[in-house]
Amino acid sequence: MLSTVLYTLIALCAFAANSLLCRMALQSGDIDPLSFTVIRLVSGAFMLLGILLWQTTLLRSKSQSAKSLTDKGNNISALSLFIYALCFSVAYVDLNTGTGALILFSAVQLTMIGHSVLNKEPLSKVQWGALFVAFAGFIYLMLPSATVPSFMPAMLMALSGVAWGVYSIRGKSCSSPLQATSFNFLRSLILVPILVFLAVVDWQGITATGVYLAIASGALASGLGYSIWYIALPRLKSSQAGVVQLTVPVLATLAGVVVLDEQLTARLVVASALILGAVLVFLMAKKRSV
Repeated sequence: MLSTVLYTLIALCAFAANSLLCRMALQSGDIDPLSFTVIRLVSGAFMLLGILLWQTTLLRSKSQSAKSLTDKGNNISALSLFIYALCFSVAYVDLNTGTGALILFSAVQLTMIGHSVLNKEPLSKVQWGALFVAFAGFIYLMLPSATVPSFMPAMLMALSGVAWGVYSIRGKSCSSPLQATSFNFLRSLILVPILVFLAVVDWQGITATGVYLAIASGALASGLGYSIWYIALPRLKSSQAGVVQLTVPVLATLAGVVVLDEQLTARLVVASALILGAVLVFLMAKKRSV
């Protein structure tokens, strides 16, 4: 149980870091969204492939038989990963850190809890009440203000959230988290040439800082973070995996306040308290009997 909590917390911090790194790179104009996505996916794939090869070499050096490739990912997961990463980057051009994460993980939650309900993982009245309170926190935070997003960026981020929800759901059945994540990243690279073809890359407009932020997002926050998330997922119910991700907007927004000097408001404090409290109640409540 303790290891599950630890893996989940590390993964959630990685998700928040992704929101922050993407926003830092795009807000400053150090890189464009398509180039950021390409570098993110490629660096994530290389990082994971390197770890996978290192793991195999280490086992052989200890005279142990290396594990066979039991989980080579799948095309649906790879496509979901690609759609998530692309829409995520494009949408964040016009969204601040907290708002983008808020929309993203609201869509993730709806996707995963919807899947949970359809697959007969019933929720108790207390859990439904906790969800209502969490959404009340979202609505409160999204009331007309300087951070209310325009329609198209919000829709792209929502699509990104649905894609990530699908990717997470499919990860519950993976047999080897590192292998599954590695091959999903490698499979997603098949679609990268499309972005390279569509993108009008201004090489002089891409700075070293933009490249470093994209690599950090891909290799660390995505590659390693998603592998850890795939370790935690089989130990969580779909509804739990969806709900715990509601804490990411809070983490991302607070990080935006500290790192990007975004404003800390009373609205954010109250909404964060509602969200975190509701998530805690949801996890502690027992589901109703079928």
